[in-house]
Amino acid sequence: MATALTITAEQKSELLKFLKKNRSADLVTAYLAFIEEKYRLKPVLFPREKTIYQSSEDLIQKLEAQGKLWRETEITIQFGQQSVNEATKKIYICPFTGKVFGDNTHPNPQDAIYDWVAKCPENKERVGGLPVKRFFVSEDPEVIKNYISERKASIKKVVYSSAVTGKLFNSKAAVIDDFKKNHIKPLTLLEVQNQNRFQIEEQFLAFIQKHLTEDKIAQFVEGLSQHSEFEPYLHKWVETE
Repeated sequence: MATALTITAEQKSELLKFLKKNRSADLVTAYLAFIEEKYRLKPVLFPREKTIYQSSEDLIQKLEAQGKLWRETEITIQFGQQSVNEATKKIYICPFTGKVFGDNTHPNPQDAIYDWVAKCPENKERVGGLPVKRFFVSEDPEVIKNYISERKASIKKVVYSSAVTGKLFNSKAAVIDDFKKNHIKPLTLLEVQNQNRFQIEEQFLAFIQKHLTEDKIAQFVEGLSQHSEFEPYLHKWVETE
């Protein structure tokens, strides 16, 4: 007889909720739901790398260590008669002078910034003999606010650019928040197990392989047998097999 896996009252409650909601769940599905709850797993897919990670925290920690999440960038902020106001949602910034165009104060801000950087006297960068048309874009309200304030002299400010989109943000926290909201997809452990399109990060794969074995599932069944609430499900799974 397999050693019984200990199931706490909280884990039992969560598993029963899952089984009542998913009445057709088989034994492996129930076990994966239990493991997900037991270890507080929150798997995420990072589509850009086509890789699944154990949690967004693991993914973010890895990207930060590799310098692939954000970069410090210095921008020049010109004050005075700038084309930005409280209703501006998106701005285009010249990296050489700080000249800015707002999405609500110019009819064609993207065309305007292209024209500006191509003729900007401070633009010394060349590609094929022609001035580069490089500029910054930001939708971060905190960055935009910097261009609304009126001051006599321009200033330099360190902001953070997303390594994924290139957009500017006022803080690293804002970059991370945008990354979580727009560039990763939450998955269940069952979805991770049932897919074959994406690779699973090495440590997460080792975790799954360690826990998804016949011995571990047998211990899970033995643990469930200690609780009468699971008898109907155990009978169903035995009959199915």
